[in-house]
Amino acid sequence: MKSWRIAKIMTAMAGLGLAATACSSTSTSSTPTTPSATPTSAAQPATSFLGQINGESQIASTVPANGDVNPYGVAAVPASAGRLTQGDILVSNFNDKANVQGTGTTLVEVSPDGHATLFANISALPAGQACPGGIGLTTALAILPGGWVVVGSLPTTRGGALPGLNPAGCLIVLNDQGTVAETITNSDVVGPWDLTVKSDASSAELFVSNALGGNITTRDGVPVTGNCTVVRLDLALSASAPPALTSTTVIGTKFPWAANKAALVLAPTGLAVAPNGTLYVDDTLTNSVSAIPQALTRTSSVTAAATTVSTGGALNAPLGMTLAPNGDLVVVNGNNGNAVEITPAGRQLTTKTLIKNGAGDLFGIITTQGGDDLLVANDGTNALDVFRA
Repeated sequence: MKSWRIAKIMTAMAGLGLAATACSSTSTSSTPTTPSATPTSAAQPATSFLGQINGESQIASTVPANGDVNPYGVAAVPASAGRLTQGDILVSNFNDKANVQGTGTTLVEVSPDGHATLFANISALPAGQACPGGIGLTTALAILPGGWVVVGSLPTTRGGALPGLNPAGCLIVLNDQGTVAETITNSDVVGPWDLTVKSDASSAELFVSNALGGNITTRDGVPVTGNCTVVRLDLALSASAPPALTSTTVIGTKFPWAANKAALVLAPTGLAVAPNGTLYVDDTLTNSVSAIPQALTRTSSVTAAATTVSTGGALNAPLGMTLAPNGDLVVVNGNNGNAVEITPAGRQLTTKTLIKNGAGDLFGIITTQGGDDLLVANDGTNALDVFRA
């Protein structure tokens, strides 16, 4: 049974005064309900991107030979290099075969015609490289010029409990053959949950939403609640060496997070960079979207509350987020299988059901290279799906 659906069932049982149990023991907090706030528009204007989406089809299963499940991250291959083929899609798996959260180690490459191959199995790191707590691949996934693949790791312990380390996790950099080249870890990378990138041939800016850090409460050494950050990592790129970290800047603070039995952690997840340099961040716990201005160059941080542009309404545990061709944001909900289109100013323009009764189905999301369709990691069927205009 899917973790988010467990949460839905537990919530319903609690409403009836019944007891419920789950296999994980990270926290007693529940999946958030939707507050009353920014209303959605009942109409679907002709300019609405989601209003043009009509059908869904499965491209391929994302389960590799080792049985990893729960596809989270999605990234399009921009140019062929090594084992990466332009137009293919990389998908990261978060759970292992036993469905333990934070223990997935595989990246699967899927072609447009549905051929899936194993790109990498990061069962161990090379000598000299470290990832505090171990390996558990997250939604944080991107491909840099030169074929360098960056994937986040938020490892778990004791059957899926959040790590008590601070910092915990890392970013893992692989070459175009799927071999680990380096890890990126410092005090500002704390449970990297999602990322997005802006790059050119010689440099890249990685924006990472952390899911841990700033602990407020702990239980038996396991973090329960806290306030995490959004950081920018500036990288120097070259044709002959792995990306080199030149600086790390915290650009967003006081994003609340909470451990959750069903979802592992509720925290800022989806990220998208607009052409004007504004970084948008959606937060699963608070059902909100924030806008961090001048994200490419800023040297100081802003708070989540001070930069909120949209909250409540149709947002219901938002997870993945991407920019639509018309400049709007498309956010997918963790609690109901809906996508929400939001203008840069924060108006919730259109709500579209992508998967009926799809609580727990939608995670990483991107548009196709032509910009017409949506590609989504479907946790319910362990597959890569396409939603076509």
